[in-house]
Amino acid sequence: MVMEKDQRRLKAQECRAATGYYALCAVSGMLSAGTTHLAITPLDVLKVNMQVNPVKYYSIYSCFTTLLREQGPSAFWRGWAGKFFGYGAQGGCRFGLYEYFKTLYSNVLVDCNRSFIFFMSSASAEVFANLALCPFEAVKVRVQAQPHFAKGLADGFPKVYRTEGFLGFYRGLVPLWGRNLPFSMVMFSTFEHSVDFLYCNVIKRRKEDCSKAQQLGVTCLAGYTAGSVGSFISNPADNIVASLYSKKADSLILAVRKIGFSNLFTRSLPIRIMLVGPVVTLQWLFYDTIKVLSGLPTSGEVRTDVKVDGTDKANEVR
Repeated sequence: MVMEKDQRRLKAQECRAATGYYALCAVSGMLSAGTTHLAITPLDVLKVNMQVNPVKYYSIYSCFTTLLREQGPSAFWRGWAGKFFGYGAQGGCRFGLYEYFKTLYSNVLVDCNRSFIFFMSSASAEVFANLALCPFEAVKVRVQAQPHFAKGLADGFPKVYRTEGFLGFYRGLVPLWGRNLPFSMVMFSTFEHSVDFLYCNVIKRRKEDCSKAQQLGVTCLAGYTAGSVGSFISNPADNIVASLYSKKADSLILAVRKIGFSNLFTRSLPIRIMLVGPVVTLQWLFYDTIKVLSGLPTSGEVRTDVKVDGTDKANEVR
């Protein structure tokens, strides 16, 4: 009887510890994603306008000078609230739920390939993350691409609801999933494998033997690699999302036809790589910094053998 009580007490403590860990990851993801997306709002304004009006804004320079001349410096901060709150909500779900699903699937699919675990965990988390992001994205794109639509979230939300109803907020959910699901799956998997590669083939030391600065340096390198690869994979869907929300097309098929198949991959790709790579890097850096300050290890598994002093030592770190 006493042993059963001890076991229940131990299980309750483990449950509370796990819940606290996932909550910390969610808050860290929210803060890191919200602040980094807020910082790059001007670049996002350029990207959206180049996607929506490619004839008028045919280059980064032409888009910048035209917006500056016609709408003034304030145009580059249009939609900042949607960026901060929307991507903050997405980041909280993306990072927090990824850690939860990775533990869940690792326990259920014990002998499964780790890449498959990363794909499944990130995809599951991203489904919920985009449900949180979609209403903010609907307003943000309209505010950025249609100067007279609304000033921001405060007047944009009621206007979308009044003119299009509740479904207006989720008009672009499917292409948003099409953009962010592949991005998240590739981004998390690339990050995990990059961390493993850097420790095992470049640093050649176990993670716990490295200083916190070295661990955060690995986080930055792996984060930039993950963001750059993910931005290319998700660029076609990003163009479709911008076209649908700005009402340049009424359906997914019409958006693809209007943009053109080759343009789906190339339109706004340079500025998207400029935007996504550094943003993902900063997100991982802020995210892991908060974890380190909270006494937790940095992100990324190292599951292969690391040579230390001429001997192979197994190193598995979460």
